[in-house]
Amino acid sequence: MDSEAVKHYFESDSVVAHYANAASSLGLWVSEEKIFTRLFKPEDSILELGSGVGRIAIGLHELGYRNVLATDFSRAMIQRTRSLAKLLEYSIPSQVADATELKFEDGVFDGAIFGFNGLMQIPEAEKRIQALGEIHRVLRPRAWFTFTTHDRERSAHQDFWQAEQIRWAEGQQSPELEIFGDRAEKYSDGLHFMHVPTRVEVEALLKETGFNLEVSVMRSELCDEPPEVQDFSDDCRFWVVRKPE
Repeated sequence: MDSEAVKHYFESDSVVAHYANAASSLGLWVSEEKIFTRLFKPEDSILELGSGVGRIAIGLHELGYRNVLATDFSRAMIQRTRSLAKLLEYSIPSQVADATELKFEDGVFDGAIFGFNGLMQIPEAEKRIQALGEIHRVLRPRAWFTFTTHDRERSAHQDFWQAEQIRWAEGQQSPELEIFGDRAEKYSDGLHFMHVPTRVEVEALLKETGFNLEVSVMRSELCDEPPEVQDFSDDCRFWVVRKPE
């Protein structure tokens, strides 16, 4: 998988504009607010990864959270985040950061968020494991971490996955894909990559990287999101995990 092509997609003007529109018009999802406000206190230091143009960081700031650090591997996303925060007159720290190689000391954050299926947009299985390991490292003991993924077994696109299974069995899968569950769609803006895991697969990743799984629930089971959120994002699975003592 060409990680630079994936990065190029998130640096493109149209994709940054799409995320900026979500930050200004959607804000926090109802499901996100339910989970975040139960896990984190307003004074907690929270690391947000894959922050895009600050949709979650801005939403939390408006709820009184003042110690959220928004990070994204796309410099263009972070630049737009800073512009939007300045326009709103919000003090929201943000920086470019690679989730697979975080430049923070051990145990410095009270919590972490990887929203909008961002973890699974990291190409290569080993890199996703590396990211989970880095998040685990920079969290203090007993800190909460929450993220979302798609769920292949709950996907509305079962016909696609059945056809994809046949392609893999016959060795006819796209050469750009590493493991079953990978999807890569080429656009003029670049390559949009997403790994769509099963529940068992994610549970195995969490065990391997030392997290204790506390809750796993589909967004649709938490609440009925408004139509604009459902248009913006398909149903996804929330994972709530904790770093042990």
